[in-house]
Amino acid sequence: MEIQNLTIKAIHQGLRNKDFSATELVESFLKRIEEENKEIFAYIFVDQEGALQQAKEIDQLIAQGRELPVLGGIPFAVKDNILVKDLPCTAGSKILENYIAPYDATVIKKLKNQKAVLLGKTNLDEFAMGSSTEYSAFGPTRNPLDKERVPGGSSGGSAAAVSAGLAVFALGSDTGGSIRQPASFCGVVGLKPTYGAVSRFGLIAMASSLDQIGPITRTIQDARTVFNIIKGKDPLDSTSFWIEKSDSKFNIKELRAGIPKEFFVKGIDPRIEKLTTESIKRLENEGAKIQEISLPHCTDYALATYHIIMPSEASSNLARYDGIKYGLSVQESNDLKEVYSRSRQQGFGQEVRRRIMLGTFALSAGYYDAYYLRAQKVRTLIREDFRKAFEKVDVILTPTSPTLPFKIGEKTKDPLSMYLSDIFMTAVNLAGIPALSVPSGKVENLPVGIQIIGKPFEEEMILKVGEVVEKL
Repeated sequence: MEIQNLTIKAIHQGLRNKDFSATELVESFLKRIEEENKEIFAYIFVDQEGALQQAKEIDQLIAQGRELPVLGGIPFAVKDNILVKDLPCTAGSKILENYIAPYDATVIKKLKNQKAVLLGKTNLDEFAMGSSTEYSAFGPTRNPLDKERVPGGSSGGSAAAVSAGLAVFALGSDTGGSIRQPASFCGVVGLKPTYGAVSRFGLIAMASSLDQIGPITRTIQDARTVFNIIKGKDPLDSTSFWIEKSDSKFNIKELRAGIPKEFFVKGIDPRIEKLTTESIKRLENEGAKIQEISLPHCTDYALATYHIIMPSEASSNLARYDGIKYGLSVQESNDLKEVYSRSRQQGFGQEVRRRIMLGTFALSAGYYDAYYLRAQKVRTLIREDFRKAFEKVDVILTPTSPTLPFKIGEKTKDPLSMYLSDIFMTAVNLAGIPALSVPSGKVENLPVGIQIIGKPFEEEMILKVGEVVEKL
């Protein structure tokens, strides 16, 4: 087996046994990035010098016989909307093209404390607005499994990097499916934690009540390992907290899994529906109790609710990029309003401008009650749907995406069809609960993911169910 395909545990053991050095490990990843990244474009920026320096320090630590942390020497990648001190952080936008992060995000501090080795920053849809990683100002990322197709988005660069063996694991952010959908499209594992379980300090905000950082890995065990390192309360993020759940013994024969009748609807690719049904049947054969449930507000209203709340919060968060404080500044006029207008016009891409305009309209006087306030009320109904469902079941199973990875350029001219690719995922963000996408098979050699949704702070439960799916 190639060294790039080893799990975190196997690499950790290999480093401790001195089967290979951290420098050899990192060099093999950098070589692969050099060979593959020009075509895939998973990375926007590769920190070759920094990665080799970190690897050298790990080798010294091992030579001295000191304890090696669980992620010590493990090469990883970070979505380029998460700040890493002294490295570029563009959020995939021209408006931040030359921005250098002045501090580390909390998740980066935790990974640095573990001596994990950062390889670079991965591509994304501009400001995480998109489902295909085609909306990056620096060019699209291609799916390593079929380079004519998209890797999903907005964390497409992170998913592509892990899928192609250009990183052992990567961090992404999920606002409405942006970890789970690319994980499904690239045939890897993607975990969207409970809202607040992982600190957002140092994540460039898009929609603050929806954004969540999480891991993308090749295996469930790797996802668990990374999540357990990055989770927890952070005094720098007032929305972060952690409730420690008792780690009760898991028995698949005692699992109650719910299937939302509304999710298997017209519009889903019948091949995906068939594959998901087969995966659920395999769980049932293992002893899981499968029952039909209802989430009436999720299918009918979640996507519309999301596309009011998300652009409203995005328009507010992106108001800071005005061409004055930082970022791109187009100084072609002495008129301040003109500087604002031209800087934002040239700095923001079409999709970002579209969502800013939608959000500004929804928040404007005369429309706030009709749109934003009403959307928040529907959000409460969606949360209530999940609360009632979890009184009957332990987890909820759905397809991750209603479609297979689509071809590059296929949906960019029809934003609505792009938005529909997140239909099974947005409700999870609105409710603030955890969800996992795990590979469940292939259709015409293209990967399909099954989504496992859990109760708040029950990440361990969905990971255990994910392990069963992974083995089956």
